[in-house]
Amino acid sequence: MAPHGLTKLLKLSFYSLVVVMMVMTHQTHGFRLDPLWRKKSRNVVIDPTPIGICASSVLVHGYKCQEIDVVTQDGFILNMQRIPEGRDGNGGGDGIKRQPVLIQHGVLVDGMTWLLNSPEQNLPLILADKGFDVWIANTRGTRFSRRHTSLQPNEHAFWNWSWDELVLFDLPAFVDHVQQETGQKMHYVGHSLGTLIALGSFSEGLLVDKLKSAVFLSPIAYLSHMNTVIGALAAKAFVGEMTELLGFAEFNPKMKLVTQFLDALCASPGVDCYDLVSAFTGKNCCLNSSTVDLFLKNEPQSTATKNMVHLAQTVRDGVLAKFNYGTADYNMMHYGEASPPVYNLSNIPHDLPVFLSYGGQDALSDIRDVQRLLDSFRAHDVDKLSVQYVREYAHADFIMGVNAKDIVFNQVVSFFKHHT
Repeated sequence: MAPHGLTKLLKLSFYSLVVVMMVMTHQTHGFRLDPLWRKKSRNVVIDPTPIGICASSVLVHGYKCQEIDVVTQDGFILNMQRIPEGRDGNGGGDGIKRQPVLIQHGVLVDGMTWLLNSPEQNLPLILADKGFDVWIANTRGTRFSRRHTSLQPNEHAFWNWSWDELVLFDLPAFVDHVQQETGQKMHYVGHSLGTLIALGSFSEGLLVDKLKSAVFLSPIAYLSHMNTVIGALAAKAFVGEMTELLGFAEFNPKMKLVTQFLDALCASPGVDCYDLVSAFTGKNCCLNSSTVDLFLKNEPQSTATKNMVHLAQTVRDGVLAKFNYGTADYNMMHYGEASPPVYNLSNIPHDLPVFLSYGGQDALSDIRDVQRLLDSFRAHDVDKLSVQYVREYAHADFIMGVNAKDIVFNQVVSFFKHHT
């Protein structure tokens, strides 16, 4: 992979870490942006849409694909892709309904990341060829989901959300649409943040009755052990910078502030920027350089600054809770109680079939945090919980690893077929 492309990837990964470490360092309990969000909305102006995911990554391989928009209860217009059958049309002409599968990406990326490898190596097209009806979600803020019924992306109010809203609005919109179109319960696959919003939803008693099973890859729930060798340096470098960061409602990893900071940091004595990606995500064993180059052409995607702060609160506080508005008064105003309500994962129905796969080299989904997550499933029905540990895998291997089909995806297909 070209050094320039690698440097861009390192900067993206490192800045994500920086936001987390800043909040940990400052113990920021004063995140109150409410006045900023109260700007009046204007008429919707939709920027010209780039080529869609269907056209760029599915149709070109000979698969059918549909671009679909769904509207959330709070007005966001979200984009989905539907791959209704395999390349040879399997499963579609015999009158048998194919089981729908909803696939949810992580933070700072969109549904394109599932499709970067060849059709024989990426999960959506593998599932389609195995006879499943595949639906790919793209959450609010990503390039194809930057629309709203009354707000524009350049308004602060457009970005007044965290992953609480993904739990409350985005995921239900996707699930409800798939069920409405197919008339069936569906399987679910989430990676990273895609696991967090599902876990939060299921713990609140939402959507479970519409699912057949759930797959969690590199699960993110508890983040207390998300340690990196550069964490201390990041925290020290950003003392006093939280206020400046929060001036941005949209968290865009490509913004000038990030580049300037990282250029300076990479020039510091003893800092080797070519080691940052491994220090942040863990050492991914199995990424193809051409796939990473393709990733860099399509990612990263924007999210809300409030969302990144919420993730950082999860690291700092060691609990899975709703967004902390900083003071008892503000939390009382939003929740009717002084502290943010906790997502109680032990409330997830014990008979929901769950497949969980995690890696031994993953610095984000650390094995100790995964074990804590698994403790929440201690009362789960034994025959409904499957756990896979991949010793050599780190965070990105689970979606872009060249051998993920043999190690992970085939297991996912078998799990789904067992729970049809």
